[in-house]
Amino acid sequence: MIISVASGKGGTGKTLVATSLALSLGNTCRVQLLDCDVEEPNDHLFIRPVITDRETVCIPVPKVDYNRCTFCGDCARICAYKAIAVVPKSVLVFDQLCHGCGACSYLCPEKAITEEGHEIGVVESGRANGIAFVQGRLTVGEAMATPVIRRVKTRIDHAATAILDVSPGTSCPVVEAVRDSDYCLLVTEPTPFGLHDLELAVLTVKQLGIPCGVIVNRAVPGEDMVQSYCSRENIPVLLEIPLDRDIARLYSNGQTLAEGMPQWQDRFKDVYTSITRSRT
Repeated sequence: MIISVASGKGGTGKTLVATSLALSLGNTCRVQLLDCDVEEPNDHLFIRPVITDRETVCIPVPKVDYNRCTFCGDCARICAYKAIAVVPKSVLVFDQLCHGCGACSYLCPEKAITEEGHEIGVVESGRANGIAFVQGRLTVGEAMATPVIRRVKTRIDHAATAILDVSPGTSCPVVEAVRDSDYCLLVTEPTPFGLHDLELAVLTVKQLGIPCGVIVNRAVPGEDMVQSYCSRENIPVLLEIPLDRDIARLYSNGQTLAEGMPQWQDRFKDVYTSITRSRT
């Protein structure tokens, strides 16, 4: 089973949930934690894995042979992302805009364009506390997160319960990470901003046809706006984590909820049980 952990906005506690869920299940089933928040991966700060493998992620970008090029401009006209431009006696290639589709090299009438690898990030894997761990890391300054996310997802162990920590928001990297999940946990907070962005996240996963449930972090008694919305939309609220100084202190010290307060492990196991029952 693939469970993605997402949120409509940053700072809701998504990483807290993903790492605690993985650690809580580690003693009961085969678990894999994959950090798909490749622009700012931080699961490793909490589970402290031993990294044993590192793979470079590259995308193919055009390289022009000026001995063949006639500067006809076909390559620039076909590029949907404006990653290549033809000026008098020169072809300008903008690596960071290139999506590596290969259209320019395929359609070049003079076969003057070949492709070479442009490094955009790395994928690292290892283990921590009996859990298989994979993370992607986008190179600083690069704009293309989705190829790194795709490479991370090629490491999914389909014989295990794979937990994907997804970047916040509803942009292309989120869609790429959540796609093909069996279930999506949406982490939110009981504020107007949290509810607004939860609604956007729910619309996104519904468009993808993925069932979802909600975890409310920093829950406050009497603040039931999220619960009311979920009731109207028939979305289960699987867990509420209270606004608590001790929990905040754990997080600031780089400790997961499952480790710092072991009594929460059973609650995260109950979340997993609810997910598996909803899938049968």
